[in-house]
Amino acid sequence: MTTSPLVKSAADSVRHSARTLILEDRPVNLDGFVEEWPEVGMVAMDSDFDPQPSVRTENGRIVEMDGVARADFDFIDQFIADKAINVEATEHAMALPAEDIARMLVDPNVSRQEMLAVTCGLTPAKLLAVAKTMNIVEIMMGMQKMRARRTIANQGHCTSARDNPLQVVCDAAEASIRGFSEMETTLGVVRYAPLVAMAQQIGSQVGTGGPLTQCALEEATELDLGMRGITGYAETISVYGTEPVFVDGDDTPWSKAFLAAAYASRGIKMRFTSGTGSEVQMGNAQGKSMLYLEIRCILIAKGAGVQGLQNGSISCIGVPGAVPAGIRAVAAENLIAAAVDLECASGNDQSFSHSPMRRTARLMPQMMPGTDFVCSGFSSMPNYDNMFAGSNLDSEDYDDFNTIQRDLQIDGGLRHVKEEDILAVRSRAAKALQAVFAHLELPRITDAEIDAAVYANGSKEFLPRDVLEDLKGAQQVIDRNIAGIDLVKALEATGFGDVAANLLAVLRQRISGDLLQTSAIMGRDLLPLSAINDSNDYQGPGTGYRPSGARWEEMKRLRHVTSASNPEKEVQ
Repeated sequence: MTTSPLVKSAADSVRHSARTLILEDRPVNLDGFVEEWPEVGMVAMDSDFDPQPSVRTENGRIVEMDGVARADFDFIDQFIADKAINVEATEHAMALPAEDIARMLVDPNVSRQEMLAVTCGLTPAKLLAVAKTMNIVEIMMGMQKMRARRTIANQGHCTSARDNPLQVVCDAAEASIRGFSEMETTLGVVRYAPLVAMAQQIGSQVGTGGPLTQCALEEATELDLGMRGITGYAETISVYGTEPVFVDGDDTPWSKAFLAAAYASRGIKMRFTSGTGSEVQMGNAQGKSMLYLEIRCILIAKGAGVQGLQNGSISCIGVPGAVPAGIRAVAAENLIAAAVDLECASGNDQSFSHSPMRRTARLMPQMMPGTDFVCSGFSSMPNYDNMFAGSNLDSEDYDDFNTIQRDLQIDGGLRHVKEEDILAVRSRAAKALQAVFAHLELPRITDAEIDAAVYANGSKEFLPRDVLEDLKGAQQVIDRNIAGIDLVKALEATGFGDVAANLLAVLRQRISGDLLQTSAIMGRDLLPLSAINDSNDYQGPGTGYRPSGARWEEMKRLRHVTSASNPEKEVQ
């Protein structure tokens, strides 16, 4: 009998199963997996080194928390104890067994408001104890009830490997009609920021209008763009769960709270960013589990008074993704953010696996129950253009995502759009940016550039721009104090009155302050939608948000659906 060479290892002469060799070639085996190492924090959510839950109050102040006396609090302990926990409720809430609190989270007969009265009195160790009792299905059941906003939304990344504002304006316009409620950009060259942020903001208001935009950069530039009205929200305000990591950037919870107040004072929506595994990644996990340290981050956000948190491991996803139960821990951190009444932008914005099945499995705990933002960055362009290092989902996944929505009748916030509609908004967005740049005497955009941009997939098909001239133009935006209202005026003056009206409607919210409410977005009617006027009312079967009516009919439409009466024809 002859042995096939295919079953021989190249490294040695040991004979292997042909099936094993085929499995070795599967994408999942390119992923990184490591064993748990609790002593250095390399453990998802179940470590013997995590503190035991406890609390004691005196004269309306927490004097002992999770086994640590107030005299021994670090600055994170102090901030959480003084700013994040409901002192009046804490001793009663902490007396409840963790299992009972977990049962309340999944019990549809216990309302969200009743639940918040308990969860807002819990310490970090107690919240961890609750999460540890819940399996992934129970975590999803809890999220279905505890998310703040009734209606599901999604957020998109909108970037260019060449920092090309024309690409960003086209992709932002397409992302808008596809259903994204927020869009986020960042840069390879920070000095490009004014032009790219302007492009994203203009593109987002072409078509239906309403999406909020941000430019994720270092905080001074991000705040400057926000103050000018060239962006509408901010979220890359990072917080961490240990002092050594937190002070790495000369920050404290109080300095972050001050920054949050600076945004809020100008009517700019903002949330913090954190993620399970960041402390491990930065070498200061202090032997605590990833989820315990993330819960401290969640409570810092709560104490600072911000509307929400971008969490779901975010750029650290490779760390929990490498250890057992890591993806369960990510879902748990999303639930805990919602359980303390924060808006939750639930991750799915970083690639972590070569396996399509693992990528989908990472998505489902957020997509199935719904979160305030299923992705905090679905890549609206090819991942090679994603300056956030690549998303779990990109523009090649639109059809798959829409099909999953249809298959399970779950709303992930997106919709299928006909090609002619996509081409139309990309063209109009490009021409709007061309007109605004000409009106404001910024670098020229040619008709040839527009023609390429409308039909392009990514930056590889765009015509190159004069980078030096663009950077000069970007500096002019700063030097001439160009602001959001100047973009409105330019759009109106150049024949794009509809886009100007949409942008003005968004800018007006800076005065009313309605976008400062928890989980606020702009609806397609250009009116704010938040936990105030669209609160989650789930209390079991037949309640809460369920795709129906016009939205369900919209979700049924895919690129290729065969007519029931004529199998040779596709439904339009």
